[in-house]
Amino acid sequence: MTIPVLTFFNNKGGVGKTTLAYHVTWMLGEMGHRVLAADLDPQANLTSAFLDEDQLVNIWEEVEDQPNTIFRCIHPLLEVGDIRTANRILVTREVSLIPGDLALSGFEDELSNQWPASMGDSNLVRPFKVLTAFWHVIQDAASAHDADLIIIDVGPNLGAINRSALIASDFVLIPLGADLFSLQGLRNLGPTLRSWRSLWKRRLDNWESPTIGLPQGDMQPMGYIAQQHGVRLSRPVKAYNRWLNRIPLEYRRNVLGENVNEAPVIDQDPVCLAMLKNYQSLIPMAMEARKPIFMLRSADGAIGAHSYAVQDAYQDYSKLTMKILAGIGLGPGRFNAKVS
Repeated sequence: MTIPVLTFFNNKGGVGKTTLAYHVTWMLGEMGHRVLAADLDPQANLTSAFLDEDQLVNIWEEVEDQPNTIFRCIHPLLEVGDIRTANRILVTREVSLIPGDLALSGFEDELSNQWPASMGDSNLVRPFKVLTAFWHVIQDAASAHDADLIIIDVGPNLGAINRSALIASDFVLIPLGADLFSLQGLRNLGPTLRSWRSLWKRRLDNWESPTIGLPQGDMQPMGYIAQQHGVRLSRPVKAYNRWLNRIPLEYRRNVLGENVNEAPVIDQDPVCLAMLKNYQSLIPMAMEARKPIFMLRSADGAIGAHSYAVQDAYQDYSKLTMKILAGIGLGPGRFNAKVS
Protein backbone atom coordinates (compact mmCIF):
# COMPACT_ATOMS: atom_id res chain seq x y z
CA MET A 1 0.00 0.00 0.00
CA THR A 2 1.44 3.34 -1.06
CA ILE A 3 1.22 6.63 0.83
CA PRO A 4 -0.83 9.39 -0.86
CA VAL A 5 1.12 12.19 -2.48
CA LEU A 6 -0.12 15.79 -2.78
CA THR A 7 1.80 18.22 -4.98
CA PHE A 8 1.46 22.00 -4.92
CA PHE A 9 1.87 23.03 -8.54
CA ASN A 10 1.57 26.04 -10.81
CA ASN A 11 3.73 26.92 -13.78
CA LYS A 12 3.48 30.60 -12.80
CA GLY A 13 5.77 31.77 -10.04
CA GLY A 14 4.95 34.23 -7.29
CA VAL A 15 1.60 32.73 -6.26
CA GLY A 16 2.73 31.57 -2.82
CA LYS A 17 3.09 27.90 -3.74
CA THR A 18 6.04 27.14 -1.46
CA THR A 19 4.56 29.19 1.39
CA LEU A 20 1.37 27.14 1.11
CA ALA A 21 3.20 23.82 1.05
CA TYR A 22 5.23 24.87 4.09
CA HIS A 23 2.24 26.03 6.12
CA VAL A 24 -0.01 23.10 5.22
CA THR A 25 2.78 20.70 6.19
CA TRP A 26 3.09 22.36 9.58
CA MET A 27 -0.68 22.41 10.08
CA LEU A 28 -0.91 18.71 9.26
CA GLY A 29 1.59 18.12 12.04
CA GLU A 30 -0.46 20.35 14.35
CA MET A 31 -3.46 18.16 13.60
CA GLY A 32 -1.60 15.03 14.58
CA HIS A 33 -0.72 13.67 11.15
CA ARG A 34 2.70 12.38 10.26
CA VAL A 35 3.83 13.98 7.03
CA LEU A 36 6.88 13.87 4.77
CA ALA A 37 7.76 17.03 2.85
CA ALA A 38 9.83 16.53 -0.30
CA ASP A 39 11.48 19.50 -2.02
CA LEU A 40 11.65 18.74 -5.75
CA ASP A 41 12.26 22.34 -6.77
CA PRO A 42 15.88 22.87 -7.89
CA GLN A 43 15.71 26.28 -6.18
CA ALA A 44 15.14 24.45 -2.85
CA ASN A 45 12.93 27.19 -1.41
CA LEU A 46 10.93 24.79 0.77
CA THR A 47 14.15 23.48 2.26
CA SER A 48 15.35 26.97 3.14
CA ALA A 49 11.99 27.64 4.79
CA PHE A 50 12.41 24.65 7.10
CA LEU A 51 16.16 24.85 7.79
CA ASP A 52 18.50 27.60 8.94
CA GLU A 53 21.75 28.51 7.24
CA ASP A 54 23.95 26.34 9.46
CA GLN A 55 21.81 23.29 8.70
CA LEU A 56 21.95 24.05 4.97
CA VAL A 57 25.74 24.37 5.06
CA ASN A 58 25.98 21.05 6.85
CA ILE A 59 23.76 19.33 4.30
CA TRP A 60 25.03 20.88 1.09
CA GLU A 61 28.74 21.38 1.84
CA GLU A 62 30.01 19.40 4.83
CA VAL A 63 28.50 15.93 4.24
CA GLU A 64 28.34 15.76 0.46
CA ASP A 65 28.77 11.98 0.28
CA GLN A 66 25.50 11.25 2.10
CA PRO A 67 22.03 10.77 0.53
CA ASN A 68 20.81 13.83 2.41
CA THR A 69 19.12 15.59 -0.52
CA ILE A 70 16.72 14.38 -3.17
CA PHE A 71 19.41 14.74 -5.86
CA ARG A 72 22.00 12.73 -3.95
CA CYS A 73 19.47 9.94 -3.54
CA ILE A 74 18.95 9.63 -7.29
CA HIS A 75 22.40 10.71 -8.53
CA PRO A 76 23.72 7.11 -8.82
CA LEU A 77 21.20 6.58 -11.65
CA LEU A 78 23.30 8.98 -13.73
CA GLU A 79 26.19 6.53 -13.44
CA VAL A 80 25.94 2.79 -12.81
CA GLY A 81 24.34 2.74 -9.39
CA ASP A 82 20.84 2.56 -7.96
CA ILE A 83 18.62 4.81 -5.86
CA ARG A 84 19.86 5.47 -2.32
CA THR A 85 17.65 5.62 0.76
CA ALA A 86 17.10 9.21 1.86
CA ASN A 87 18.49 10.58 5.10
CA ARG A 88 15.43 12.47 6.30
CA ILE A 89 15.59 15.59 8.43
CA LEU A 90 13.25 15.28 11.40
CA VAL A 91 11.68 18.72 11.83
CA THR A 92 9.21 17.69 14.54
CA ARG A 93 7.85 14.37 15.76
CA GLU A 94 5.23 14.53 13.01
CA VAL A 95 7.12 16.29 10.18
CA SER A 96 10.18 15.12 8.29
CA LEU A 97 11.87 16.58 5.22
CA ILE A 98 13.81 15.38 2.20
CA PRO A 99 15.86 18.49 1.40
CA GLY A 100 16.12 19.92 -2.06
CA ASP A 101 19.31 20.53 -3.98
CA LEU A 102 20.34 23.08 -6.59
CA ALA A 103 22.12 20.25 -8.42
CA LEU A 104 18.75 18.62 -9.15
CA SER A 105 18.52 20.54 -12.42
CA GLY A 106 21.28 18.23 -13.68
CA PHE A 107 18.78 15.36 -13.69
CA GLU A 108 16.52 17.08 -16.23
CA ASP A 109 18.32 15.80 -19.32
CA GLU A 110 18.29 12.19 -18.15
CA LEU A 111 14.56 12.39 -17.44
CA SER A 112 13.98 13.84 -20.91
CA ASN A 113 16.05 11.09 -22.56
CA GLN A 114 14.26 8.28 -20.76
CA TRP A 115 10.75 9.54 -21.54
CA PRO A 116 10.70 8.30 -25.18
CA ALA A 117 12.75 5.23 -24.21
CA SER A 118 9.93 4.13 -21.89
CA MET A 119 7.79 3.49 -24.98
CA GLY A 120 10.33 1.11 -26.48
CA ASP A 121 10.05 -2.64 -26.94
CA SER A 122 13.33 -3.69 -25.33
CA ASN A 123 14.49 -3.58 -21.69
CA LEU A 124 12.27 -1.03 -19.91
CA VAL A 125 13.74 -1.30 -16.42
CA ARG A 126 16.22 1.54 -16.89
CA PRO A 127 13.75 4.09 -18.36
CA PHE A 128 11.10 3.41 -15.74
CA LYS A 129 13.57 3.39 -12.88
CA VAL A 130 14.73 6.86 -13.87
CA LEU A 131 11.25 8.25 -14.49
CA THR A 132 9.93 6.93 -11.16
CA ALA A 133 13.02 7.69 -9.08
CA PHE A 134 11.30 10.49 -7.16
CA TRP A 135 8.35 8.24 -6.34
CA HIS A 136 10.54 5.42 -5.04
CA VAL A 137 12.64 7.75 -2.87
CA ILE A 138 9.69 9.54 -1.30
CA GLN A 139 7.64 6.39 -0.77
CA ASP A 140 10.54 4.66 0.98
CA ALA A 141 11.21 7.73 3.13
CA ALA A 142 7.52 8.15 3.96
CA SER A 143 7.27 4.51 5.00
CA ALA A 144 10.32 4.94 7.25
CA HIS A 145 8.64 7.99 8.80
CA ASP A 146 5.33 6.10 9.11
CA ALA A 147 3.76 9.04 7.28
CA ASP A 148 0.09 9.53 6.51
CA LEU A 149 0.77 11.89 3.61
CA ILE A 150 3.56 13.18 1.38
CA ILE A 151 3.70 16.86 0.40
CA ILE A 152 5.74 17.81 -2.69
CA ASP A 153 6.84 21.28 -3.70
CA VAL A 154 8.02 21.81 -7.28
CA GLY A 155 9.29 24.69 -9.37
CA PRO A 156 7.07 26.89 -11.58
CA ASN A 157 7.63 25.22 -14.95
CA LEU A 158 6.43 22.40 -17.20
CA GLY A 159 9.76 20.61 -17.57
CA ALA A 160 10.84 17.00 -17.19
CA ILE A 161 11.55 17.24 -13.45
CA ASN A 162 8.03 18.42 -12.75
CA ARG A 163 6.59 15.80 -15.08
CA SER A 164 8.25 13.06 -13.01
CA ALA A 165 7.12 14.76 -9.80
CA LEU A 166 3.54 14.77 -11.06
CA ILE A 167 3.82 11.13 -12.16
CA ALA A 168 4.57 10.44 -8.50
CA SER A 169 1.48 12.41 -7.39
CA ASP A 170 -2.01 11.26 -6.53
CA PHE A 171 -3.41 14.76 -5.99
CA VAL A 172 -2.58 18.23 -7.29
CA LEU A 173 -3.45 21.50 -5.59
CA ILE A 174 -3.11 24.71 -7.60
CA PRO A 175 -2.37 28.07 -5.93
CA LEU A 176 -3.50 31.08 -7.96
CA GLY A 177 -3.21 34.83 -7.87
CA ALA A 178 -5.93 37.19 -9.01
CA ASP A 179 -4.24 38.37 -12.19
CA LEU A 180 -4.04 37.73 -15.91
CA PHE A 181 -0.83 35.72 -15.56
CA SER A 182 -2.47 33.15 -13.28
CA LEU A 183 -5.30 32.68 -15.78
CA GLN A 184 -2.78 32.22 -18.58
CA GLY A 185 -0.95 29.75 -16.36
CA LEU A 186 -4.15 27.71 -15.96
CA ARG A 187 -4.51 27.54 -19.75
CA ASN A 188 -1.05 25.99 -19.97
CA LEU A 189 -1.16 23.89 -16.82
CA GLY A 190 -4.52 22.16 -17.31
CA PRO A 191 -3.89 20.65 -20.76
CA THR A 192 -0.35 19.71 -19.70
CA LEU A 193 -1.62 17.79 -16.67
CA ARG A 194 -4.13 15.90 -18.80
CA SER A 195 -1.46 15.16 -21.39
CA TRP A 196 1.03 13.88 -18.80
CA ARG A 197 -1.64 11.69 -17.22
CA SER A 198 -2.61 10.20 -20.57
CA LEU A 199 0.96 9.68 -21.76
CA TRP A 200 1.93 8.00 -18.49
CA LYS A 201 -1.00 5.59 -18.77
CA ARG A 202 0.24 4.66 -22.25
CA ARG A 203 3.66 3.91 -20.79
CA LEU A 204 2.20 1.78 -18.04
CA ASP A 205 0.26 -0.18 -20.65
CA ASN A 206 3.42 -0.55 -22.72
CA TRP A 207 5.18 -2.48 -19.95
CA GLU A 208 2.95 -5.50 -19.60
CA SER A 209 4.85 -7.22 -16.78
CA PRO A 210 6.73 -4.59 -14.75
CA THR A 211 9.43 -5.87 -12.42
CA ILE A 212 9.46 -2.77 -10.19
CA GLY A 213 6.69 -0.89 -8.43
CA LEU A 214 5.22 1.94 -10.48
CA PRO A 215 3.03 4.92 -9.55
CA GLN A 216 -0.32 5.31 -11.25
CA GLY A 217 0.21 9.02 -11.95
CA ASP A 218 -3.38 9.97 -11.19
CA MET A 219 -2.57 13.69 -10.74
CA GLN A 220 -6.15 14.25 -9.57
CA PRO A 221 -6.90 17.99 -9.37
CA MET A 222 -8.06 18.63 -5.82
CA GLY A 223 -8.95 22.28 -6.34
CA TYR A 224 -7.37 25.70 -6.24
CA ILE A 225 -6.45 28.30 -3.65
CA ALA A 226 -6.91 31.97 -4.46
CA GLN A 227 -4.05 33.93 -2.97
CA GLN A 228 -4.34 37.60 -2.17
CA HIS A 229 -0.64 38.26 -1.62
CA GLY A 230 -0.44 40.31 -4.82
CA VAL A 231 -3.05 42.89 -3.84
CA ARG A 232 -1.55 46.38 -3.71
CA LEU A 233 -3.04 49.66 -2.54
CA SER A 234 -2.30 51.17 -5.94
CA ARG A 235 -4.23 48.45 -7.70
CA PRO A 236 -7.96 49.15 -8.22
CA VAL A 237 -10.30 46.69 -6.51
CA LYS A 238 -12.29 46.47 -9.74
CA ALA A 239 -9.27 45.12 -11.63
CA TYR A 240 -8.56 42.62 -8.86
CA ASN A 241 -12.13 41.31 -8.85
CA ARG A 242 -12.14 41.10 -12.63
CA TRP A 243 -9.49 38.39 -12.64
CA LEU A 244 -10.62 36.74 -9.41
CA ASN A 245 -14.12 36.15 -10.76
CA ARG A 246 -12.81 34.50 -13.92
CA ILE A 247 -10.92 31.79 -12.06
CA PRO A 248 -13.82 29.29 -11.51
CA LEU A 249 -14.71 29.09 -15.22
CA GLU A 250 -11.09 28.95 -16.38
CA TYR A 251 -10.34 26.19 -13.87
CA ARG A 252 -13.23 24.06 -15.11
CA ARG A 253 -12.42 24.56 -18.76
CA ASN A 254 -8.66 24.15 -18.60
CA VAL A 255 -7.91 21.92 -15.61
CA LEU A 256 -11.02 19.75 -15.44
CA GLY A 257 -11.55 19.79 -19.21
CA GLU A 258 -15.25 20.61 -18.90
CA ASN A 259 -17.10 22.20 -21.81
CA VAL A 260 -19.01 24.79 -19.80
CA ASN A 261 -19.92 28.44 -20.16
CA GLU A 262 -20.86 29.11 -16.56
CA ALA A 263 -19.37 28.44 -13.14
CA PRO A 264 -20.19 29.38 -9.53
CA VAL A 265 -18.91 32.66 -8.16
CA ILE A 266 -15.59 32.10 -6.48
CA ASP A 267 -16.76 32.35 -2.87
CA GLN A 268 -19.35 29.64 -3.58
CA ASP A 269 -17.13 27.44 -5.74
CA PRO A 270 -16.71 23.97 -4.15
CA VAL A 271 -13.31 23.49 -5.81
CA CYS A 272 -12.01 26.75 -4.34
CA LEU A 273 -10.48 25.38 -1.15
CA ALA A 274 -9.59 28.78 0.27
CA MET A 275 -9.30 32.48 -0.44
CA LEU A 276 -6.35 33.31 1.76
CA LYS A 277 -5.90 36.78 3.17
CA ASN A 278 -2.81 38.88 2.73
CA TYR A 279 -0.48 38.08 5.64
CA GLN A 280 2.51 39.74 4.04
CA SER A 281 3.36 41.77 7.17
CA LEU A 282 3.88 38.52 9.10
CA ILE A 283 6.19 36.89 6.59
CA PRO A 284 9.44 38.61 7.72
CA MET A 285 8.68 37.67 11.35
CA ALA A 286 8.00 34.07 10.38
CA MET A 287 11.19 33.84 8.33
CA GLU A 288 13.23 35.26 11.19
CA ALA A 289 11.61 32.92 13.73
CA ARG A 290 11.85 29.93 11.36
CA LYS A 291 8.23 28.99 11.94
CA PRO A 292 4.85 29.32 10.17
CA ILE A 293 2.99 32.60 10.59
CA PHE A 294 0.20 30.97 12.59
CA MET A 295 2.72 29.90 15.27
CA LEU A 296 4.20 33.35 15.85
CA ARG A 297 4.12 34.63 19.42
CA SER A 298 4.65 37.97 21.14
CA ALA A 299 8.34 37.08 21.64
CA ASP A 300 8.62 36.92 17.84
CA GLY A 301 7.14 40.41 17.48
CA ALA A 302 3.51 39.38 16.88
CA ILE A 303 1.90 41.98 19.13
CA GLY A 304 -1.10 44.26 18.74
CA ALA A 305 -2.78 43.90 15.37
CA HIS A 306 -0.23 41.26 14.38
CA SER A 307 -1.42 38.95 17.15
CA TYR A 308 -4.95 39.04 15.74
CA ALA A 309 -3.59 38.33 12.26
CA VAL A 310 -1.79 35.29 13.65
CA GLN A 311 -5.08 33.98 15.06
CA ASP A 312 -6.80 34.58 11.71
CA ALA A 313 -4.02 32.75 9.90
CA TYR A 314 -4.37 29.79 12.25
CA GLN A 315 -8.06 29.54 11.48
CA ASP A 316 -7.52 29.98 7.73
CA TYR A 317 -4.87 27.28 7.47
CA SER A 318 -6.68 24.86 9.76
CA LYS A 319 -9.85 25.14 7.62
CA LEU A 320 -7.84 24.70 4.44
CA THR A 321 -6.00 21.68 5.80
CA MET A 322 -9.25 20.06 6.92
CA LYS A 323 -10.57 20.38 3.37
CA ILE A 324 -7.37 18.85 2.01
CA LEU A 325 -7.65 15.92 4.40
CA ALA A 326 -11.29 15.39 3.40
CA GLY A 327 -10.37 15.47 -0.30
CA ILE A 328 -7.67 12.85 0.19
CA GLY A 329 -9.84 10.74 2.46
CA LEU A 330 -7.71 10.99 5.60
CA GLY A 331 -9.36 11.07 9.00
CA PRO A 332 -8.19 12.57 12.30
CA GLY A 333 -4.50 12.51 13.15
CA ARG A 334 -3.04 9.71 15.22
CA PHE A 335 -1.54 12.01 17.84
CA ASN A 336 -3.09 14.58 20.13
CA ALA A 337 -4.09 17.38 17.79
CA LYS A 338 -3.17 20.90 18.89
CA VAL A 339 -5.90 22.55 16.82
CA SER A 340 -8.89 23.56 18.93
